[in-house]
Amino acid sequence: MKILLTGGTGLIGNAVLRRLRAADHEVVAVVRSADSAARVAEAGATALEGDLLDTAWLTERLREVDGAIHTAAGGDAGDAALNDSVIDAALTAFAGTEKPFVHTGGIWTHGSGEALTEDSPQSPPTITSWRLAGEQRVLDADLRTSVVRPGIVYGHGAGIPVLTLVDAPQDDSGARVLVGDGSQHWTTVHTDDLADLYLLVLEQGRGAYLGATTENPTVRSLGEALGPVVPGSREEAESRFGAAFAEALLLDQQVAGSRGSELGWTPSRPSLGSLLADGYRADL
Repeated sequence: MKILLTGGTGLIGNAVLRRLRAADHEVVAVVRSADSAARVAEAGATALEGDLLDTAWLTERLREVDGAIHTAAGGDAGDAALNDSVIDAALTAFAGTEKPFVHTGGIWTHGSGEALTEDSPQSPPTITSWRLAGEQRVLDADLRTSVVRPGIVYGHGAGIPVLTLVDAPQDDSGARVLVGDGSQHWTTVHTDDLADLYLLVLEQGRGAYLGATTENPTVRSLGEALGPVVPGSREEAESRFGAAFAEALLLDQQVAGSRGSELGWTPSRPSLGSLLADGYRADL
């Protein structure tokens, strides 16, 4: 299939791009700069310079392809507007067809929970509360639509683990300061495993899918994989990350399973803890 991809230079999107190409799908990646065009071309995509906020332009581009995957983020206040534009364009362009549209949500929208599934109630922190309306529009559409809700994405020396763990401040003894007291569990997924899920959802899926494994490490255990740690506090986390981001990082989430297993999804990459213990290298 010929697939239009957004966010092809991001941690998730670039892994999805490479997985699509490995499965012999043609990829048209929307980019905003020459540098981004070169990066997606290196991964095997055809670069298409354009503005995702130009809904009319994007609608016409979507009519030229066989399906689409949306992984791009607008950044801060721009996220909601960008998502609305992409959803509007996809639902218009794919109306009356069986073309698949895969949208990216996030597991944080479920709030804290000990055995989360796709059917768990949603209680999002402030930073992701705007996602709910868009996700529901996608899921309610009478089209081949899906939403993937990733956990904390890691791999290749990038992502939230760098900001929160690898580069965490240290006390006078050299111990890293945890996000909160470290007792909260994080849902995690390697970006390459997540890319496998996106491919399966594109080719077979419909509905919502949690993009996280059933390994639910505590923040303390992740920190200890790097060395000595000391507990932090909500106030310290808010000072470091801002109140909204800290609220999400302090959620206590554990995944019971993903509907992705029904499609044959079997995550196999190393755990986040093992990669941290190995220096969180860019090649893994």
